[in-house]
Amino acid sequence: MSTTKYSPRLVAKYEKEVVPSLMKRFNYGSIMEVPRLEKICLNRGVNGAVSDKKLIDIALDELTQITGQKAVATMSKKDISNFKLRKNMPIGARVTLRGVKMYEFLDRLIATALPRVRDFKGVNEKAFDGRGNYTLGVTEQIIFPEIDIDKVNKITGMDITFVTTANTNEEAYELLKELGMPFRNNKKEDNQN
Repeated sequence: MSTTKYSPRLVAKYEKEVVPSLMKRFNYGSIMEVPRLEKICLNRGVNGAVSDKKLIDIALDELTQITGQKAVATMSKKDISNFKLRKNMPIGARVTLRGVKMYEFLDRLIATALPRVRDFKGVNEKAFDGRGNYTLGVTEQIIFPEIDIDKVNKITGMDITFVTTANTNEEAYELLKELGMPFRNNKKEDNQN
């Protein structure tokens, strides 16, 4: 019986291709300076969760199916009487992925889910926060093959945030691009207009 440890495809790609490419491009002195993906956070607000508690359970189940990790409910921070919202009421769902599950999710997102988006031309490259983190908005959860379209009663979106150790947007952009993130080439589109 062999005891070889499972390693996701993107981990090997990061070590063999991405690290040398980024070392050359940014002239890092050490491999430890090369930015890496720290975690992926999926966050989903649930519209109508105040009136219908089952919507939260559905959102938690769907996020758990998509990521392979148990989702937790997000709670409201304060009372807002106009929305009939009380403090600590469940209003959304979230998951934070690290390690093997993070790379597996990223692989499935790039290879399977994003190409299923209607009229997909790439993801926006302007959604960086200035500190090397990237947030991608997905408008339909049905792009993920884990979700059974027949059982979906309401199509909702989610935010997917990629947290990296990069210090600048340029470093984070190159890291995600090297990992296979299909960024839209806005420069080409600007020249055509």
